Amino acid sequence: MTAEDTMMNPAIESLMGHTGSKFSLVTLSARRAREINSYFNQLGDGLGNMVPPQVSSTARKPLSISFEEIASGKIQLVAKTIEQVMAENEAALAAEKQAELDAMQDAEQAANSDSSEA
Repeated sequence: MTAEDTMMNPAIESLMGHTGSKFSLVTLSARRAREINSYFNQLGDGLGNMVPPQVSSTARKPLSISFEEIASGKIQLVAKTIEQVMAENEAALAAEKQAELDAMQDAEQAANSDSSEA
């Protein structure tokens, strides 16, 4: 048995060079595997909003496919700064508040139009 003989192909050691840490590798591969699984599940629906696997693979498991994508360099980890995450959260909160305000205004307009018709 040589140093290259492992049960997993591609080897974890080669994947670590693409992500930098085991935690990043696990996080990236798990997220991508969920995306691949969602892609295969929505194929019959004709929605087409998920990204298909980026490599041709004989593997059937989404996690194995995601490892092969990482090894080939098709999927990369994009690190965000704390400022970017906070800005995204603030934008999401602002959009949520605006949606609530719009819903309240629509309800008021509907109530006013109902009372004016009566």
